[in-house]
Amino acid sequence: MQFAQRPGEGRLGRSIRVRSNFFEVLSIPEQNIIHYDVTITPDVPPALNRRIFEVFERENLISALNSIRRKNVFAPRFLPFGDAATFEVNCSTTSGKRPPKVFRIKMKKAGEIVMGELHQFLNGQGILTPNCLSAIMVLDVLIRHLPSMKNITVGRSFFTNQGATALTGGVEVWQGYYQSARPAKGKMLINVDLSATAFYEAGSLVTMVVKILGRRSVDDLHRGIADKDRLKLEKALKNLKIRVIHRGEETSKRRFKINKITLTPAHQTRFDMGDGQTVDVATYFFKTYNHRLTYPHLPCVVVKKDVFLPMEVCEVIEGQRYIRKLSEKQTADMIRFTCQPPHMRANKIKQGVEILNYRGNEYLQQFGVTVSNDMIMAPARVIPTPTLQYHPSSREASVVPREGSWNLRDKKVAQGATLGSWSIITFGSEQEFSLQAVQAFLRELILTCQENGMNIPNKTPPIMHANPQGDVESALKTAWLRAGNAAKAQPQLIVCILPNIGVPLYAEIKRITDTVIGIASQCIQSRHMLQAKKQYCANVCLKINVKLGGMNVFISPTQIPFITDRPTILMGADISHPSPGDPSRPSIAAICASLDAKASRYSAAIRVQTGRTEIIADLANMVKDLLRNFYQTCGRKPERILFYRDGVSEGQFAQVLDGEINAVRAACASLNDTYKPTITFVVVQKRHHTRLFPMDKKDADRTGNCLPGTVVESVITHPFEFDFYLQSHSGLQGTSRPTHYHVLYDENDFTTDGLQALSYNLCYIYARCTRAVSLVPPVYYAHIICRRARFHSRGELWSDTESVEETQEQVSTFGVVKPELVTVCIFYFYILIFLLNDHILTIFFFILQTMYFM
Repeated sequence: MQFAQRPGEGRLGRSIRVRSNFFEVLSIPEQNIIHYDVTITPDVPPALNRRIFEVFERENLISALNSIRRKNVFAPRFLPFGDAATFEVNCSTTSGKRPPKVFRIKMKKAGEIVMGELHQFLNGQGILTPNCLSAIMVLDVLIRHLPSMKNITVGRSFFTNQGATALTGGVEVWQGYYQSARPAKGKMLINVDLSATAFYEAGSLVTMVVKILGRRSVDDLHRGIADKDRLKLEKALKNLKIRVIHRGEETSKRRFKINKITLTPAHQTRFDMGDGQTVDVATYFFKTYNHRLTYPHLPCVVVKKDVFLPMEVCEVIEGQRYIRKLSEKQTADMIRFTCQPPHMRANKIKQGVEILNYRGNEYLQQFGVTVSNDMIMAPARVIPTPTLQYHPSSREASVVPREGSWNLRDKKVAQGATLGSWSIITFGSEQEFSLQAVQAFLRELILTCQENGMNIPNKTPPIMHANPQGDVESALKTAWLRAGNAAKAQPQLIVCILPNIGVPLYAEIKRITDTVIGIASQCIQSRHMLQAKKQYCANVCLKINVKLGGMNVFISPTQIPFITDRPTILMGADISHPSPGDPSRPSIAAICASLDAKASRYSAAIRVQTGRTEIIADLANMVKDLLRNFYQTCGRKPERILFYRDGVSEGQFAQVLDGEINAVRAACASLNDTYKPTITFVVVQKRHHTRLFPMDKKDADRTGNCLPGTVVESVITHPFEFDFYLQSHSGLQGTSRPTHYHVLYDENDFTTDGLQALSYNLCYIYARCTRAVSLVPPVYYAHIICRRARFHSRGELWSDTESVEETQEQVSTFGVVKPELVTVCIFYFYILIFLLNDHILTIFFFILQTMYFM
């Protein structure tokens, strides 16, 4: 299936020029590149593999690229030995006094990469063939070859410790530079960007131990290490590579990997010397090496079975990537390190290009490749901002946002919900959250909600306290019951005031209210409750209103004609995968779809599927459910489907398009054989390294980023397919990342202006804030739904100590979101409201609760 072609360049908006972090490849090899298969025996790690191949190149006076995959070698011309040959190479495996080891290199010609096909593709005269992909891969290997020989590499980035910044816990963040070869119209580009990752701090192991345990100095550990700290330390140090320094230069070259930590300190850790006698580690080091331990009270590290090393004779080897989850403090420090304003990021990218030194790269020269040192300039446009509509009774019923933001002053939500039956639960003691403080916050919240158009007849909801470490489910059920008793109506909302911003309590509340009770919940951070600011209350109002079925804002139908001219459904899909260290957990797929012509109400479908599977397995049934919801709401079937798909990499485009387009068609056919709405399928990408930098101050917002509505559709985009970069939001800090929209399939004959304007306008009606967001709301909601669904399994996000058996059992424990109350219960409730007095109604609620929670 061929992807959609660009229908022509757009004209809507004000024309500007921007710089982007791409550097043009000024000359691409014209001659074919020779591909060889290579095998090195015995098998060795990548770093040693690279060193062996360097020795081979020097000894045989040849030049070739040993790719990152190690099995492929590329050369600018035929190598002198013919189609195949075997060589022996002497290469030392360590830096010590051991003799060199003999390695055997087998090389065989695998084929030729025809560079002419790449030139045809770039000029729009041919499709993207496997040969073109190979040619682009060779350029990737070529630009990464020299940096990978001199620096530590992670994926497409290489890292340097120059300017490294320490985080807490013996971890530091290194500056990295990402680079990737990208095709564009008539040229190849090199995308260069900043990256950062965490590494262990090199140096004394004792110093690292002090930092991991959060002590001021090693003197704080003179009494030894408690069991709790020892377990924490062992987990942090496991598999860390160290060298020993107690015998000078000779042993400092030897490397070990930490397996565990001894239960006893060095002066009490004993081992068998082989003659039946035992000795403690401290005594052994003194007698054998004349080394009196300075810290005998610290435990030893175990590097092999029964091989104990005192911590003070160990050094952490430089350049070890920290792959564990960062703490909140470490994450905050990492964000501060990476969050750089546009001008600073652009300057650092230029510095990175100087470090890469493309012009002085001997391998580039041998292949005939030259790269510009200047960022590329691209034409762009700033699309007009849409007009937002609020309730007609507002003092300011319509507003045109400035720089992507506005506020609720003098505005009432487009459709205000009524909140009558609700309760408040504070997870903390009365000493922590006094009744007066909670009531003061409620007064401000209720006043703000009413000013913004909500109706709240019950201004004194019941307030209760609960233990955050106690039975959360029982507390929430009690709050549900009190809400119904107080208002004599079906409970609508539980407001939960949380003592902290940690995930576990929040996740448990959402799991219970979504899947056990079936009621909307609104969580409030205690620090905001104690301050009770109007702006915060206004933000909470937006969330509560839509949770209760209201509508916050909409766009005039004339500004979104594609949706309003004919019945049209918007769909956004995303898949949330488990972390790489959790292979047994499932993936979660979510689709969110609009329900009306204003694209302001949405319904969702969720499925749990095999972990790390990119195709949405049950897409047909999910789409069928959402089409039914649209029909039940509007009374008409959608005639057009606009499907935004997140979480797809370029290598998966064909697979996703073929599988998921067919699934959408199957869903339509299952409803009616003749039902064939037109479909447009758009991939939405945020995980890329493209950045835009305005060239004129008048085209920048207050943070120095491009203005919301900036769109780029040429120079840095695909040579001929329908894609564009859209920066729809205003940056709060750092350098904003535009969203990449790539149209894979289009039966609706979108013009460039039509799809760009629609996608941009939709970003203003995200329900939860008064700012334009960075990507279209259907996808944004799908992402939130995936995250929420993780909470529906006990312990899914916040525990890293579960066994595999526990995890596998949890796959089947994802809760199903409950309806608020079954219809029959609601029916009998309204009869009883007139027939029974308050006391009997209370008893009825207890009976109803018992039935409901069974």
